[in-house]
Amino acid sequence: MKTVVVSFIADDKPGLVNILSTTITDHGGSWLESNLSQLAGKFAGVIVVTVAAGHADQLIASLQTLNEQGISIVIEQANGDQMIPEYQTAVLDLVGHDKPGIVRDISNTLSSMGVNLASLETELSPGSMSSELLFKACGELQIPSSVDLNALQDALEEIAADLMVDITIA
Repeated sequence: MKTVVVSFIADDKPGLVNILSTTITDHGGSWLESNLSQLAGKFAGVIVVTVAAGHADQLIASLQTLNEQGISIVIEQANGDQMIPEYQTAVLDLVGHDKPGIVRDISNTLSSMGVNLASLETELSPGSMSSELLFKACGELQIPSSVDLNALQDALEEIAADLMVDITIA
């Protein structure tokens, strides 16, 4: 079996998931995991698919023809031999007034400490007491066992003070 990671983006319209899932199933593929979202009138996502090695090239070729239907596709074959380091997971929650650089500064701090940001969801929403937009982020962190959790917390609190946002890790 081969594992294929498919990322796509298209104008949002009914039937996109059906087109993708039908193409995958028609070539003997199995849809394992996905993260799909509607953003700014587009529909985008990442799908993990397994397929018999003998059908992988046909599946990939068929998925690439979806470009003709306005679905931009990028396909990568996963390397199943990678060693996964030991880590613990935590959830990062952030809320603050919107301003440029929040994601850059947080991700810079995390990566400099060897922490992987496994997932991230962000949104802008009006504040409950004012009409100012609040930036909200929720992410799953993969923290290597070699990282001192107190040092990570201190580094994020320092960034939070500079950005004037609230950050919690649980």
